[in-house]
Amino acid sequence: MTDKKLQAVSGLQLWRWRNQSMADALMCEISPGEVDWLLLEVAGLDRLALRLESFKEWPEIEMALPLEDLDQLWQRRLNERLPVQYITGVTYWRKFKIAVSNAVLIPRPETEYLIDLAVAAATKKGAASFLSSGHWADLGTGSGAIALGLADALPKATIHAVDCSPEALEIARSNARNLGFDNQIKFYQGCWWEPVKHLKHQFSGMVSNPPYIPTSTVPILQPEVVKHEPHLALDGGSDGLDYIRQLIEISPHYLRPGGVWLIEMMAGQAETVGELLQKQGSYYDIQIHADLAGIERFAVAYVDGELLNNF
Repeated sequence: MTDKKLQAVSGLQLWRWRNQSMADALMCEISPGEVDWLLLEVAGLDRLALRLESFKEWPEIEMALPLEDLDQLWQRRLNERLPVQYITGVTYWRKFKIAVSNAVLIPRPETEYLIDLAVAAATKKGAASFLSSGHWADLGTGSGAIALGLADALPKATIHAVDCSPEALEIARSNARNLGFDNQIKFYQGCWWEPVKHLKHQFSGMVSNPPYIPTSTVPILQPEVVKHEPHLALDGGSDGLDYIRQLIEISPHYLRPGGVWLIEMMAGQAETVGELLQKQGSYYDIQIHADLAGIERFAVAYVDGELLNNF
């Protein structure tokens, strides 16, 4: 969007458009704050100017596209439920501004906690020294958000980011390059662990936000999700646990003894995931963590070397 020739509009024109768009958003049960998100990206306004509405008096504001085009995009947000992140082509996650398209899921704020859990595992008292370095995997990387978070939080680690979608990997590679992590993150196209077979039993940790929505639930998700986000990254099979089961079963072949296994899951899946980890027989110190809303959303476990010898 920012590659287009800058277009000028008066502050008063933009103020009127903003007010009308916010009113339309409320009518459609969409947060009016999304209008300002759009203006931050397209018009280059800052939050203070928007909050004080001081831009109303400006004779000219340069925008990345004509006001008519901006309005057409906003109408798509209202009528087609196109996410504003796909309109602007960017989203904010942790401290990063990352590119997104409809080839990747829009990273959610709650997923940021996976990085905090990874850091906690690597730095807690008695943690294996290799947890803060060595090889880490981000399986199902999508936009590359988790890989970026890991690379930033664990600067001594090499991050191996895997996705089956070439379109997603193109976005992820671009994000890593733009944020200066392209030397620390390696990208692979393929299914889960398969592209990194050469590193079996060498990984310090694995983090994944796999598809975990039951197939029957996908069609009744929010229209923004159903209509625009890739179903490949949503549909986890009949009970939503198909891929989590795979990750539980296969990961002990790839993690070092003492290596950490972290995933995000859907509300209501925690008890079953804990049981699956326990039953598999290669994990210990199995933990379930809640997100900020109190939903049990994350599972953490470690691979037991002695149990693994019998695996």
